[in-house]
Amino acid sequence: MRILVLGGTGAMGVHLVQVLAELGHEVHVTSRTRSGKVGNINYITGNAHDEAFLNHLLSERWDGIVDFMVYSTAAFKKRYQQLLKATAHYMYLSSSRVYANSNTPITEKSPRLLDISQDEKYLATDEYALTKARQEDLLFSSGYKNWTIIRPYITYDIERLQLGVLEKEDWLYRAVHGRTIVTAKDIQTKQTTLTAGADVATAMAALMGNKKAQGEAFHITTDESLTWCEVTAIYKNALKENNITAKVLEQNLNDFLDWRQGMYQVTYDRLYNRTFDNSKIKQFVDTAAFIRPTIGLAQCLTQFLNTEPLRFKTPNWQEEALKDRLTQETTPLSEISGAKQKIKYCLFKTLPTVGRLLTK
Repeated sequence: MRILVLGGTGAMGVHLVQVLAELGHEVHVTSRTRSGKVGNINYITGNAHDEAFLNHLLSERWDGIVDFMVYSTAAFKKRYQQLLKATAHYMYLSSSRVYANSNTPITEKSPRLLDISQDEKYLATDEYALTKARQEDLLFSSGYKNWTIIRPYITYDIERLQLGVLEKEDWLYRAVHGRTIVTAKDIQTKQTTLTAGADVATAMAALMGNKKAQGEAFHITTDESLTWCEVTAIYKNALKENNITAKVLEQNLNDFLDWRQGMYQVTYDRLYNRTFDNSKIKQFVDTAAFIRPTIGLAQCLTQFLNTEPLRFKTPNWQEEALKDRLTQETTPLSEISGAKQKIKYCLFKTLPTVGRLLTK
């Protein structure tokens, strides 16, 4: 098959591209920075959000398109029919964050937030979970059946290791530099499901080109769930084995949200217990063969810690300053690149109220 992967460089995409190539498919991947051909993989330099660039790609016929791009609902509404017409099988990356709270394991028929929420202020936004559900609805009502909706939940790999709503730049960076990790106690007690990006990719590859998967939605997760407190313990043990002692401060929720952005992600996802019924995807792949998160998380963290240099994105120095204020710690200014970021850190560290006003 000749397959186009839009934005395939994240925690799932990098693995999917490799799996598809190993299966003998001809894979074309859009990338803002990479170009050239490696085996069956052809990297196409360009921004898949750019209309002219995408129009050029979709002027060709593809056996399959996998879409990892994040769109506004308005942008997706303009292009989804074009995507559907350009391929025999369109795979759309949604999210299991679309689901509402559930006291039983989630199935693909479980209610979505968009369908049952009574929070008018929330529904007036284009927050991630609502955006994905609205874009799903465009596919459901399109009249086409050559699509598959994928709803991964939290995925991890060496480049992405989450703790609650915190990315590795928010928590692991602090641990590596000897500072205290700041989390929300309310989130720590909740059940979550973390799945290796490579395992999600294997399942997606099994669905690609399969007629039985078309016109359907699937979540793809591991069978094992953990509390975030248990995830924290896995990370702490792995850090200890790498000679790093992690300190953790658990805040109450209101204090946590006083400095952490993403209130709706917390309120309408991380404060829910997230466990899944994988019966549907098990028709195509054995989820029992997925790596256990107790093993996979530790392996990925150890592998990350043994890369040189450590690949962290730039931390949010505003939030780092407020965390340092809470923990009575200080980030050396030598860690912070650029005069503007140094000034921001100092303002928020010493005068948090003034700092907030300056960023509005």
